[in-house]
Amino acid sequence: MTLPQLQPRIEELQCLSSAGLHRMAYKEWGSRDNPEILICVHGVTRVADDFDALAQALGHDFRVICPDVVGRGRSGHLRNPALYQIPQYVSDMVSLIARVTAHAPQPRVHWLGTSMGGLIGFGLASLPESPLASMLVNDVGPSLNFEAVARIADYIGQDPVFPDFAAGLAYVRTVSQSFGAHTDAQWEKMARDVLRQQPDGTWRKHYDVRLAQTFKNLTQESAEQGEAMLWAAWDAIRCPTLLVRGAQSDLLTLETARAMCERGPRPRMIELPEVGHAPTFVHADQIAIAQEFFLSQKK
Repeated sequence: MTLPQLQPRIEELQCLSSAGLHRMAYKEWGSRDNPEILICVHGVTRVADDFDALAQALGHDFRVICPDVVGRGRSGHLRNPALYQIPQYVSDMVSLIARVTAHAPQPRVHWLGTSMGGLIGFGLASLPESPLASMLVNDVGPSLNFEAVARIADYIGQDPVFPDFAAGLAYVRTVSQSFGAHTDAQWEKMARDVLRQQPDGTWRKHYDVRLAQTFKNLTQESAEQGEAMLWAAWDAIRCPTLLVRGAQSDLLTLETARAMCERGPRPRMIELPEVGHAPTFVHADQIAIAQEFFLSQKK
């Protein structure tokens, strides 16, 4: 039996930082009465729309919530760019969870985090009395390959202007080759999700380019401190966890992934061949991995 197509709802809420209030937008799929809630959080330069195909597949079994992390997509920007860091994002997600669970009967919150979204999940899942019932971590770990971080940081700080969508599409395809093979239609959607047409007809990236400041301020000492904090967070996680790694990933090394499987939540690991950083979860086989894991975690 073919299930009917789901239509997303675009919602937003106010969140608080030390610099004041900001808006966070999110896409919501499925019944608001469903107590099984799946929150999907994107990577550092991506958006909620990345999970459209996944939400269609899982939205009949879960209420799927896909936020645009502040500074990206439909969400507002932070007044102080120094706050574009994991603690602020975790705080925003606590506000989001409070909103979406407010009227749900005995809600259970599940988490899928890609790259940055996975690190946000670390922070949230490690907290005492964490609301997370299960978590899928997509191609990220406590120890990061800093050559890969430098590559991503360089990309984040660029602010190109494209004369037309075709030029923007070519750029997105070039910088995102590590995502693995996709159809032309999939590449076009991924580009349209992260490019915005300007009043003069040109196209630019969707996010606050001041995000790059956090990476530019990174020192060896602060990087080591951050890594120690991430390992401590990982070791504190107790919810059932699945680790997905692109076999060609330059961000999550195989050594780090294997160490993660021996510590903290001791997850099962699935490696995806011919994929780098990071699996997009738009392919049927990748969606099936998430579907199988999260359905096994439902009450």
